Amino acid sequence: MALHSARDSQIFVIGCGISGIGAAQKLLKHGFRNVHIIEATARSGGRIRTGRLGICMSYLFLSHLFIFLFVQGHNIVEIGANWIHGPSKENPVFRLACDYQLLDKESMSEENQAIDIGGHPLFVPNWFTSSGRKLGPETMRPAVEFFMNLLERSQQFHDSGGEPLPSVGEFVKAEAERLAPEEWKGDQANTAIRMAMINALLKKECCVSGTHTMDDVGLGAFGMYKTLPGLDCTFPGGYEGLIDHMMKELPNDIVLYNKPVKCIHWNYTKNGPNSKEILPIMIECVNGETFAADHVIVTVPLGYLKKHQNTFLSPSLPLHKMHSIQRMGFGTNNKIFLEFEQPFWDEDCELIYLVWEDETHLAEVVSDVKMSWIRKLNRFTVLKPTDRYGHVICGWIAGRESEYMETLSEFEVLHSVTQILRLFTGNPTITPRKLLRSQWFHEPYSCGSYSYVAKGCSGYDIDNLAEPLPLKGSNSKPLQLLFAGEATHRSFFSTVHGALLSGWREAERLISHYTPASGSFSSKL
Repeated sequence: MALHSARDSQIFVIGCGISGIGAAQKLLKHGFRNVHIIEATARSGGRIRTGRLGICMSYLFLSHLFIFLFVQGHNIVEIGANWIHGPSKENPVFRLACDYQLLDKESMSEENQAIDIGGHPLFVPNWFTSSGRKLGPETMRPAVEFFMNLLERSQQFHDSGGEPLPSVGEFVKAEAERLAPEEWKGDQANTAIRMAMINALLKKECCVSGTHTMDDVGLGAFGMYKTLPGLDCTFPGGYEGLIDHMMKELPNDIVLYNKPVKCIHWNYTKNGPNSKEILPIMIECVNGETFAADHVIVTVPLGYLKKHQNTFLSPSLPLHKMHSIQRMGFGTNNKIFLEFEQPFWDEDCELIYLVWEDETHLAEVVSDVKMSWIRKLNRFTVLKPTDRYGHVICGWIAGRESEYMETLSEFEVLHSVTQILRLFTGNPTITPRKLLRSQWFHEPYSCGSYSYVAKGCSGYDIDNLAEPLPLKGSNSKPLQLLFAGEATHRSFFSTVHGALLSGWREAERLISHYTPASGSFSSKL
């Protein structure tokens, strides 16, 4: 049984993503009864968002054709979070997905959980070049193995120190140019295309890290990210199924939807629901509504904090916390889904690379974003199994090119992608019949996709971001503001399981705060 003060504390969670939902769940299970989530949009899930490709096909089609497309349109796609990274017992998202029976048998198997891929799934690829050639593994695999070795080395400086260059991009490019001549001296005919492949792989890593360029990712902090064992898997029924099951365990009225928060006034004095109570926080919404609170758990994305840090909190954040928010990286990684009548890729293909033959000089930054944004779109994952998705591929594009892509019309994007695929495959008839894309940079409450450790960052910046307010030693009421979300987790930033664990962490912080010394208010979760 919780203490009376714990049960009656007014706790508000800002944001109904998995971090906020997880925090609310844990608090309610521990006897806190005045817990509410304030959500800016009309939906739960945050950056977990499942869509359907083709379900909105025009009614102008002939009725029999439309019915066929409608059935095909039931193939689900992930607009946001895509995989469970490291689906093993150490991963709380995987454990929940198993509890809710949301995964297929193969994903839950002991064998699948035991595979350790080091964060890089082993997809079967097809390689196409800008001259319309299709290259074989004997040509391209040495470049992939060479690059992966450099990437693995770049992760080791976090433990060993002494990083020779400030960023991952600078290190990988310098080492590639230094070592490649010796590495491939017996096969000079393929050296140029392999260097172009290194450029393509650097662009891929921009998508993985959610950054504009790997030159912006700090070399010393790169190895902070920890991978979990298990072969990355997806949800057959969509990632939002996890959110739906979690929401069903919460009271129906716990979430206040469509209420963007304008400002959180802390170290404030505000009358609570009981007129005798004086609470330290007043939450001011854009529509003028206000809510008094003892504690607020802030789970908004780092991108939103970066954009609104001067107005979102009053008084402003302490300087060290603001500086860490500024130093941390937060970028955009978008998806472009394409559906085809028939595949142009091999039956066993799981990943398609587009390699520009003129990009032999290692510099993955596109100089003219407006004219050449499409060059950043360099790989597609093939959605499998086909009976679930149809013939669908997902293109990945990161950085400022990705942000520019969002400003184009759907027709412009479809036209550009179609021309590129025809160029690289040498097939002038390739025509996608449907396109769906994400636009995370222009999502007003996300302002991008996820966080990364930028050049000049360290683990202390993540710790600063997670540090509750007021600071220790203050005479003010403690734990007024707590901070959760994927960007606040030192080892699992940028992941769904990092977000969930951070929400649990802040809930546990409040639970511990109200736990009597005897430990009678202990956790069973």
